[in-house]
Amino acid sequence: MNERERKWLFRIVFLLLFALFFFIIWQLKGIWLPFLKMIKAVCIPFLISGLITYLLHPVVEKLYETGLPRPLSILIIYLMFFGGIGFSFYKGFPIFVEQMKDLAENIPLFTKTYQNWTDQIHDGTSGLPAEVHQRIESYIENTERSIAQFLERLLESTKMLLDHIVTIGVIPFLVFYMLKDYQEIEKTIWCLTPRKWRKEGKQLLKNIDETLGNYLRGQLFVCFLIGMAASLLFWLFKIKYPLILGTIIGLTNIIPYFGPLIGAVPALMIAAAISINKMIIVIIIVFSLQFIEGNILGPLIVGRSLHLHPLVIIMALLAGGEIGGAIGLILAVPFVAVLKETLLYFLRTRRAH
Repeated sequence: MNERERKWLFRIVFLLLFALFFFIIWQLKGIWLPFLKMIKAVCIPFLISGLITYLLHPVVEKLYETGLPRPLSILIIYLMFFGGIGFSFYKGFPIFVEQMKDLAENIPLFTKTYQNWTDQIHDGTSGLPAEVHQRIESYIENTERSIAQFLERLLESTKMLLDHIVTIGVIPFLVFYMLKDYQEIEKTIWCLTPRKWRKEGKQLLKNIDETLGNYLRGQLFVCFLIGMAASLLFWLFKIKYPLILGTIIGLTNIIPYFGPLIGAVPALMIAAAISINKMIIVIIIVFSLQFIEGNILGPLIVGRSLHLHPLVIIMALLAGGEIGGAIGLILAVPFVAVLKETLLYFLRTRRAH
């Protein structure tokens, strides 16, 4: 056996042993899976709290720079943030649940209206070529399936929120202590980082923070404003389920370009099932809000903090949606922004050396 054959034999044996190792680990999942679930249950509140702390800390620092003591600055921002969320939850959740119940009771009516539309489309397209007719039928079926999945996920998310109410209740306490001890946390991370990476790592994190932090804070604030405005306008124009529809529009608005279209679909379907006039009102409201966001709120609050070309953003969204669904769409743009800053930093560092 020559040297080349021995190398290939070694690689094959290594791969087989590697596969056998993972097979054994998978067979023992009954032992380690409960521990993994426990670690997940512990880590998720810390991750969420860390994100909220990251978003609130610059606001605390701005208040501190005005001359207020740091503890008082933390307390003011903490109470405003969680007090606002708590008050909104206290006032809005019963209305949200009531509207969800009403929506569930009226689904047969909406289904019947929707079925009449599909029957009319079927009859109207029966004279078209078979291939075109089949494509239209396929598109309708896919739309029905997507809507059913969306409603199912929405109900599951509401139920999951109630199931994890204790975990959610821990988050405000974690955020308070993280804000209070933010500098100590920074020092700890600095000490744990290897000395040779400290300078480069600090500059890289600063670049990422300037790009991503401003984008996230601005985008979340814009989504909140759009969601509130949509709920209020739907309520003023007597569109059914204003809080549910406004919440959907606000949540989906975090997805650039595609989000407003996704969020408008449920509102358009419910309005169209009531009357054409209501559907026209919803269209005007949605387009007006998107015009205000695109021309006033977006440039004023978010700006061009990402410095990403629209084509790059669209490509990232397509890839994120394909890989991770709705979560992928939300995380795609921040991920690309971090990746871009990391690559640019390493290229600049390499050129400097």
